[in-house]
Amino acid sequence: MTILTLVLVIAIVAAVLTVVMKVVWPKRITTWWLSFLQNFCGGLFLFSGFVKAVDPMGTAFKLEQYFAEFNATFSGAGWDGLAALFPWLSQFSVGFSVFMIVFEMVLGVMLILGAMRGLTAWLFFLLVLFFTALTGFTYLTGYVPAGVNFFEFSKWGEFVETNMKVTDCGCFGDFIKLKPKTSFLKDVFLMVPAILFVLMFRRKHQLFSPKVRNIIVAASTVLLLVYNMNNYLWNEPHLDFRPFKVGVNIAQQKNLEMEAQNNVEITAYELTNKKSGEVKTIAYDQFLKEYEKYSKEEWNFEQIQSEPFVWDTIRKGDDVKVEKRILKPSKISDFNIMAGDDSDVTYEILEDQGYNFLVVGYKLYNKPEYLEKWKGKIATLAAAAAKDGVNLRSVVAYTDAETLKSFGEVAGIGQYPLYKADDIMLKTIIRSNPGVLLLKNGKIVMKWHYNKLPEYAQIKADYIR
Repeated sequence: MTILTLVLVIAIVAAVLTVVMKVVWPKRITTWWLSFLQNFCGGLFLFSGFVKAVDPMGTAFKLEQYFAEFNATFSGAGWDGLAALFPWLSQFSVGFSVFMIVFEMVLGVMLILGAMRGLTAWLFFLLVLFFTALTGFTYLTGYVPAGVNFFEFSKWGEFVETNMKVTDCGCFGDFIKLKPKTSFLKDVFLMVPAILFVLMFRRKHQLFSPKVRNIIVAASTVLLLVYNMNNYLWNEPHLDFRPFKVGVNIAQQKNLEMEAQNNVEITAYELTNKKSGEVKTIAYDQFLKEYEKYSKEEWNFEQIQSEPFVWDTIRKGDDVKVEKRILKPSKISDFNIMAGDDSDVTYEILEDQGYNFLVVGYKLYNKPEYLEKWKGKIATLAAAAAKDGVNLRSVVAYTDAETLKSFGEVAGIGQYPLYKADDIMLKTIIRSNPGVLLLKNGKIVMKWHYNKLPEYAQIKADYIR
């Protein structure tokens, strides 16, 4: 689904809801277009909040990225006192994540109900203003070359996408990945109804009685808080929008994505005259015939490439066609596992044809309660699986060989393979730390949050056949 499709669907739902409200409460809907905007913005906030609420840890990880970027930016500008605040705030990323998601969804409920019209209008305005500043900062970092601080405005250059440290705002979690420019324009658009709500809050519709509205808002807050906590404290997200879903064959998908990257083609060249600034776009085949006309002393050359693709065989009855299919890389492309000596063991894991366990720990803590998780359920699972000839490997965030070895010994799993990988990739695989995957021939058979990890005998009965 694209952002345009999503906006259209929410707009249709908001229009239908507005008509229904006019039929049921004819005297309460006095300004049709304003009621439509209430329902549209409320619906958009409910949906964007929900796709984040299924995975609060994803939003927490995104906040950690922002805090790290703010720390580097303000530190580089000489504002060390302010910069020091962000590493401290990063410790509470999960709490901020849950608060923001619940706040966003409850605000959506309040908009649709017309609860506390003045307060809701100002809260909506301030939240949209905050989002606009955040996505605007993210987008504008594309104009900041490497080695230049954001606040050195005179040194900004042309927009380069790879200059951005945070490449996705996380507005819709992993459901839809928006480019920062799109996110920024979305928030600029939302500033229009935000301002209208503040100026015309007395004309906004109100449903039910004040008492009923307050009960609905309070109940929504409690239920949404519990729902968010359930999706990171006790369970893995029950809706998984990430590439490492149950049923995905990592080995096959990784090979497809690598093939797609190798199939990228040069479609044209963009030439810029160094003196006049004239820009020409020339098709690749034509450029090969004319390239002698354009010297490097006079022109800058930039390749324009096709999107990555794979060749798909399409069969319809007796007709067989081969077509291009765009296949953009996901985090599966980054699935690379290293041993302590830095040797690549990725395909040792993906080509294991039997059932095997992969225990993921995206961040290691030298705390008794964390180590107990490994010494308890993980070590017990490893021992039971080993008796049955089922391999168990663990992979943690990149660290040195000595730390890797000592952690294995302290955690009680020193006799089992312990590998390392990129922590962001590990966080994408599973939100629990530690969390467990059951694989077979590179395919994810099942994933478990640590708190929901069954005993080996139950796993064998349910999944190992």
